[in-house]
Parts: sequence; C-alpha cells; structure tokens
Amino acid sequence: MKGFTAIVLLLISNAFMTLAWYGHLYLKNTSLKMPNSLVFIIFLSWGIALFEYIFQVPANRIGFSENGGPFNLFQLKVIQEVISLTVFCIFTLVVFKSEKLQWNYIAAFVCIVLAVFFIFKKWD
Repeated sequence: MKGFTAIVLLLISNAFMTLAWYGHLYLKNTSLKMPNSLVFIIFLSWGIALFEYIFQVPANRIGFSENGGPFNLFQLKVIQEVISLTVFCIFTLVVFKSEKLQWNYIAAFVCIVLAVFFIFKKWD
C-alpha cells in the first residue's frame, strides 16, 4: 500500500511540476492577459512548484525503504523519472497540439522503462 501511495503522490507532484516548467509556454497561445516578464513567470512557476513539493516530499518519505516503504533511493528515482516522462508526454500531446510523438521519442521512453526493469531485477 505504501508503494501505491508513493506512486500516486509522485504522479500528482509531477503534474504540478510539469505545469510549473512548461505551462507558461502555453500561456502565450491563450487569450489570458498576463505579464510576460521573466520575473513574473519565474514567481508564477515557483508558486505552482510549491504544490509539487507538497506531494513529492511525502511520496519519497512514504516510499523510502528506510522509512518502512518498499523502494530504495535508486528505485524511487527511476520511478520518478518514468512518471515525469509519462506526465510530460501526456501534457505535451494534450496541451501543445503542434508537438508530435515521434518513433525516436518512443524508443527513448522504452529505454527508460527498461531502466525500471533493471533497477528492480534481483541479480542474486
């Protein structure tokens, strides 16, 4: 159950982080009238990223094996990267209609998924 909880929290945190990192790029294409200054965008992104940390920190604490969770640090990091790329791909394809998922992106993603396999493989 702790592993599932950690993964759900990582999904939520990565949704906020993706929005903080890339959402401002979409704002130019909307009718929203917001300041376009870099300082404003940085503070807006920081405000959104605060929510990322609200979910990321508990996810790592709950999921970490030394806190009673099922994952070691390497496993947590690889899981987070796969979740981050998955959330990013979905966000990009839904929000940025001009971006297309190409075969080489899929091949790279498969390599990341293979990293999950190798990080959880018991070699004993």
